[in-house]
Amino acid sequence: MRISIALGFCLLAFPALAHDAPSGWSYPMSCCSNFDCREVPAADIGERPQGFIVNATGETIPYKDSRIRQSPDGEYHWCSTNGSHTGRTICLFVPPRDF
Repeated sequence: MRISIALGFCLLAFPALAHDAPSGWSYPMSCCSNFDCREVPAADIGERPQGFIVNATGETIPYKDSRIRQSPDGEYHWCSTNGSHTGRTICLFVPPRDF
């Protein structure tokens, strides 16, 4: 019984699951398996006429690609296979464009 109570307190001490962005919104399950997504600096994502470039992998994601999502907090968020810094992009959240 004591072990169960201690384990319960330990679980309460952990931060929010990785499917929550630092600003509090939740990544869609279609993009994330509780560890695949993270906020990235704007310098990690480039733009070319062909689309967004994920600098870590060199991957080009066309602007019309369904993996491109609008970022609810105005920051870049990258979801990659297994949360790897070299993994294939599952979703890319981008800030809204200025007009």
